[in-house]
Amino acid sequence: MFSKETYQTRRAQLKKSVGSGLLLFLGNDACGVNYADNTYHFRQDSTFLYYFGLPYEGLTAIIDIDADKEVIFGDELSIDHIVWMGTQPTLKEKSELIGVTHTEPAKAVAAYLKQATAQKQTIHYLPPYRAEHQLKLMEWLGISLGAITASVPFIKAVVNQRNYKSAEEIAEIEIACNTTADMHETAMRMARAGMKESEVAAKLTEIALATSGELSFPVIATINGQTLHNHYHGNTMQNGDLFLVDAGAETAMGYCGDMSSTMPIGGKFSTRQKEIYDISIAAHEAAVSALRPGIAFEAVYDLSARTIVEGMKALGFMRGDADEAVQAGAHALFFPTGLGHMMGLDVHDMENLGEVYVGYDGKPKSTLFGRKSLRLARPLEAGFVHTIEPGIYFIPELIDLWKAEKRFAEFINYDKVVTYKDFGGIRNEEDFLITPAGCRILGRAIPKTTDEVEAIMA
Repeated sequence: MFSKETYQTRRAQLKKSVGSGLLLFLGNDACGVNYADNTYHFRQDSTFLYYFGLPYEGLTAIIDIDADKEVIFGDELSIDHIVWMGTQPTLKEKSELIGVTHTEPAKAVAAYLKQATAQKQTIHYLPPYRAEHQLKLMEWLGISLGAITASVPFIKAVVNQRNYKSAEEIAEIEIACNTTADMHETAMRMARAGMKESEVAAKLTEIALATSGELSFPVIATINGQTLHNHYHGNTMQNGDLFLVDAGAETAMGYCGDMSSTMPIGGKFSTRQKEIYDISIAAHEAAVSALRPGIAFEAVYDLSARTIVEGMKALGFMRGDADEAVQAGAHALFFPTGLGHMMGLDVHDMENLGEVYVGYDGKPKSTLFGRKSLRLARPLEAGFVHTIEPGIYFIPELIDLWKAEKRFAEFINYDKVVTYKDFGGIRNEEDFLITPAGCRILGRAIPKTTDEVEAIMA
């Protein structure tokens, strides 16, 4: 946890931003995998962590702006809990650590909200992303599932705080990024023909847990990198495969790292692998070179996409004007993803609050295939932390569909593209902080060029 003053300052700023009403924070509960006592790893809600810092299950918090009152609701451990789980600080002791002096039993939330409703006080809450949150809101507020409507002023106020990382947050993210770098360098050193993908995934998980942290998301370790979020680990790697790893560590305080790397099994890129890989790296470096306060991230995406188009033109996969191809969306055959996303207490920071607020500052998103996957588009500002992760993917089903429809035939040479349907996918990802003067990488830089990757795999 950070200091008590950090959480008090955050809450004071939030109260000033929203102005009036009651702010309801739904902490997370334990969730059973296949029966109640066999639970998934517990992870506290990130916004609850940001303002209250308490990584314990079964808590709810209220900031009553009108009454200038902050309350933590929860139950003390019974002797049965202590026998099985060990002891914990009392609710009062936990709350005092973050500067909250008023505590109530968990069941008292309903009465507090009922009184607020009777007094016609506005009750603000964030978008619920768990069924338990929805059920609580329905019970406590006496509303139906369809009537659950998150507070836009609350969302905007949270986003406008959490988007700007403080020095102590950046230091914590850097810890996560350095562990993440360890994970990727380990994958490069150990990935060999005859190994299962699962062996690499297991080792990366071990590294994350050994730091007293967790994974920031389930490991992607696959020879089928053309499947963007591939969590299957059952394949055996063979010489000549491209092996894509997307993995990150989370610190004990909940801050995340997120990196991707792509490596050749056998230790050497083939000629065609190197040609495509180098285009992806050129797109990556073009994006990084443009990062600075004031530039719209969508413009950085366009630069990265144009770099990919120009590279694919040189190899005979595409033709025509690169700017026109990108604006039409033709590049999305190879680059159907966004370029990056905010990162902090969530690996996709505040994704549950809505990309339109986090990454677009309230402006509407594009509906165009490829561009609609851009999670971040707004002008960059000092204090933002985000990823850069362009990629090039040969997705057989997408190639077949677009070829049959003759989609973007003026830009795409399908005769050549279809000969690469077995290629797979490439992605390299790093984490950046926007500084007043430009940007800096967070964590240790991992091998990225073909020479660097081949050297560490030797």
